[in-house]
Amino acid sequence: MTLPKGFGSQSKTQKNRTFDEWWATVPGDLKTKARKGDEDNKVLLNQVNYVLLHLHLQGKHDTKPSHEELKDWLHSGQVDVMRQIKK
Repeated sequence: MTLPKGFGSQSKTQKNRTFDEWWATVPGDLKTKARKGDEDNKVLLNQVNYVLLHLHLQGKHDTKPSHEELKDWLHSGQVDVMRQIKK
């Protein structure tokens, strides 16, 4: 099995980035497409997945977050899995 270019390139001793730190590295047009019309709400996992897919298709594997970073963003509430309906 061949792993994607850049897979595992992030050092284990490197500090995990926050979502906002990573988001600042994403190209502006991709951020706009992922969040269009939903900018006032917290980012959803589906929006992050949209960006990850496009980064993968563009061959920008080194800009994708690590598994640990994604897990931290979800568990710390930086990214929502689904939108909560306000009652």
